[in-house]
Amino acid sequence: MNLVALSAFTDNYIWMIDDGRRALVVDPGDSAPVEAALDARGLELAGILVTHHHADHVGGVDALRPRLPAADPLPLYGPRAERLPEPCTRVDDGDLVTLMDLRFEVIDVPGHTAGHIAYLLRDGLPGAPDAGPVLFCGDTLFSGGCGRLFEGTPAQMHHSLGRLAALPGSTRVCCAHEYTLSNLRFAAAVEPGNGAVADHLRWCEHQRAAGQPTLPSTISREREINPFLRSEAPAVVRAARDHGAPDAAPVTVFATLREWKNQFR
Repeated sequence: MNLVALSAFTDNYIWMIDDGRRALVVDPGDSAPVEAALDARGLELAGILVTHHHADHVGGVDALRPRLPAADPLPLYGPRAERLPEPCTRVDDGDLVTLMDLRFEVIDVPGHTAGHIAYLLRDGLPGAPDAGPVLFCGDTLFSGGCGRLFEGTPAQMHHSLGRLAALPGSTRVCCAHEYTLSNLRFAAAVEPGNGAVADHLRWCEHQRAAGQPTLPSTISREREINPFLRSEAPAVVRAARDHGAPDAAPVTVFATLREWKNQFR
């Protein structure tokens, strides 16, 4: 099976999995790149997975709906607790979604929005050159960063990121935005002595200069470079305390980092 990042808007990625005949897409904020990819490859749309309700993730759903097969349940899945284009099959933490003979585990990851979910393909993609699980995490986890807290609390997001960080290191991380360069510049400000951040930043700059995505990342890489997964690392704690964290509790450090990132330029 093939895993492809379809570019949308300025920096969105709509992830597509296809087997040469059918395809599913994740977070189609815009229908145009999806329809172009389906038509160019001669693919039928087998299903849609949605992580949260923001328009740049659901804006293309209704235009794509006529391409979906008639089935019960409808192969359009989204979080149980969020406002989504209807009709939609609702899923929650621990549910399993089967599309194209692939089994996706639903993980509850509130923080960016109150009902945000992620989808984990724990068995990976059959025949893919990169073995290991595949994670579609929307706007919860970015390479080198995490989503803003529009509806959730720091404690919720910290817990959500902890759940994702605990996945196998080989897990491929399919984020929904190309924010990696700006995130890594912030990570370098937090941990200037982190050589893994510097090395990955150079690689990502080369990728972007060549017009290539920096994604997918991996969970093992994010544990090394992402300050939001490193709120117990001594250097990260020191940086947070220097930027006003009242104590060294991991949630406090995380909240301070998130506020610092909001203002970082």
